Amino acid sequence: MTQTVRVRRLGVILVAAGLAARCGDVNAALRQVTEAHRLAADLRVEFARAADAANRAVMADTDAASVTYAGEAETAKRAVNKDVDTLRPMLHTLKYAEESRLLDEFAGKFAEYQTLDRRILDLAVENTNLKAQRLSFGPAQSAADAFRDSLQAIVPAGDPWRVKALAASAVAAVREIQALEAPHIAEPEDASMARLEKRMTDAESAARSALDTLAPLVQTPSRPRLAAAVASLDQFMKLNAQIIELSRRNTNVRSLALSLDEKRKLTAPCEDTLRLLQAALDKRGFPDGRRRW
Repeated sequence: MTQTVRVRRLGVILVAAGLAARCGDVNAALRQVTEAHRLAADLRVEFARAADAANRAVMADTDAASVTYAGEAETAKRAVNKDVDTLRPMLHTLKYAEESRLLDEFAGKFAEYQTLDRRILDLAVENTNLKAQRLSFGPAQSAADAFRDSLQAIVPAGDPWRVKALAASAVAAVREIQALEAPHIAEPEDASMARLEKRMTDAESAARSALDTLAPLVQTPSRPRLAAAVASLDQFMKLNAQIIELSRRNTNVRSLALSLDEKRKLTAPCEDTLRLLQAALDKRGFPDGRRRW
């Protein structure tokens, strides 16, 4: 074989090797571009899933549902962070400067979102307003009814109309406290809650005053019923104190307010940045010069 032929063959081999390497580079880049598109799309899906699950946690009407939805939100947020960490080096390798900037912009906004969302979910799973409502409509209602039933069974020793009036006054005072519990549970302002609590305190004083006045006006056999009424009132007020404590913490009201106001202001910019990132990637051509369909 002549020297010329050897040189020509070597040249062909080198060209073929170069083309193969070029093809390999193109294929590798093509895979990265395709994966970048997939990750950008997945980012939008997982972010939407996180926001939706957090909203459901806030609106849930049971502790179990709140915890479940909060867990789903945390899982989706972890997926978002994983996608960001995977996509970032790909964009740098592809030298996609604008896309890298948009991803970093989203990551910064998402960090703020996560901080606020953690506060919201911590409040949501406490469900203090919901627990207060259950106490009010359940055990507190039963104690109030027991109070009424005990007073209705009292037999007066004299002046029955006065006894009936005092009993009715005491029952009305307890019912007023019950009626004030619902607006207290829903109230977001401390000052308004304080005014409702003052009315509750006044109503309790009126009920106890009526019971004290009743004591000498009932027949001896009815005194255990009066004692039962006092015990029921004590139980009712103990439950009322728990309701007020839970209502004061206001976790459901606060989590909803944060979701509707501050979180909404962070969610929209995150969504907009992800949309711009995906649009920028969609405009990119493939490494071999083809455009994406």
